[in-house]
Amino acid sequence: MRFLDLTQDFSLHTPAFAGYPGPAIRWIKHLAFDRAGGQEITMTLHVSTHLDAPAHFMTRGKFIGDLTLNFLTGSACVVDLEKMGIGDYDLYGPEHFERWEKETGLRIERGDILIIHTGYHKFYPENWTDRSQADETSYFIRHPGPTRAFAEWVVERGVRWIAIDAGSADHPMNTVIRRIRADEAEEAEKKLGRSLDEIFPRADYQIMHTLLFPHDIIHIENLGGQID
Repeated sequence: MRFLDLTQDFSLHTPAFAGYPGPAIRWIKHLAFDRAGGQEITMTLHVSTHLDAPAHFMTRGKFIGDLTLNFLTGSACVVDLEKMGIGDYDLYGPEHFERWEKETGLRIERGDILIIHTGYHKFYPENWTDRSQADETSYFIRHPGPTRAFAEWVVERGVRWIAIDAGSADHPMNTVIRRIRADEAEEAEKKLGRSLDEIFPRADYQIMHTLLFPHDIIHIENLGGQID
C-alpha cells in the first residue's frame, strides 16, 4: 500500500484562520532547574490541516471524537479544479464536477469522499513540499469557492465528506474575510462582475458549513503535502 501525506506542516509560525489565535509554544521546564525539559503548546483547531466537525456550527452537533474511523476512511475522488483554469476569487459549482466525471469516465458515487484540488495549497507558508510560492494573502483571501448550488449538489449526491487544499471550504468572500478585507472584496466583485451581496446573500453565509453539517457532511480544510 502506498501512503500519501496530504497534511500541511505545523510550527510556531503556522497561520490560523481569520480571527483565530495562532499557535503559542513556550518552555515551562528546563533541564538546569527541573532536571527535565517541558514545553506548553496552546492553539485553536483552525491551525494547519484540520477537520471541522458539526459541533463547530451546531450546538448539539457531533464532535470529532464522535466520528468513527470507518466514517473517516473510504474511497475518494480527487477533482482538479486548477486544471480547469479556476483561479483567484472564482466560483465553482456542480458543473465543474460533472465535467470531471465526463472527462475521466469516473463518477462521484454516494458515500464517496470528495477531495477538491484548487492548487492554492502551494501558497500556504507551511507547504512543506515546496515553500517557493508561499503567499498568505493569495492563500486565505483569494482562493476560489463554491456556490449554494454546489452545496446542495453535495447533499443530493450523498457525498460522505469533503476535503480542500484552501483556507476554507467556503468562498473567502462568504466568510468573515469579506468584512475584514473590504479592499479584497472590491477586487473580487470586479473579477466576478457582480455584487457579492447578490452572489452570497445573508441566508447563504458560510453555506458549506450551515447547509452540510446538519447532514453530518463534514470537511477538512488546509490540505496540502503530496496532494499534487
